[in-house]
This record gives sequence, structure tokens and C-alpha cells, in this order.
Amino acid sequence: MNWKTYITVDPNICHGQACIKDTRIMVSVILDNLAAGLSHEEIVQSYPTLNYEDIQAAITYAAEITRERVMVMA
Repeated sequence: MNWKTYITVDPNICHGQACIKDTRIMVSVILDNLAAGLSHEEIVQSYPTLNYEDIQAAITYAAEITRERVMVMA
């Protein structure tokens, strides 16, 4: 999946946070919901403008970011 088809970063939308295109739904909101144990179906019910591909793009985006950044744990 090419997450760039689904995700945008625009400094004029949500303070430049990564969002699903044509929405103001931040990738972090989707990931927070997944981390809280919500299913794809529950997330789509809460955010009807989303679809399965948007959620999968958020996961793919997050996976790519974690490969790019190194965090030092104290």
C-alpha cells in the first residue's frame, strides 16, 4: 500500500500533523483508537468519512516512521 495516496501533511491543516486526505482526521487519532483496542469497524462508525484503506494507510505510515526515527530510551 502506498500511504501517500491517503495521507497528507499541510501546515494549514491540523497544525501540520499528518491527516487522512480531504479530512481533518489525524493519523494519530486513528492509531490511538487502534491502540485502545477499537476495531476498524468501530473506528469507521465513529468517523464515517474514513474507510478501511484509510486506517491501513495510517498503520503503514506509522510503520514507516518508526523505521526512520531512532529514539533513545532513558
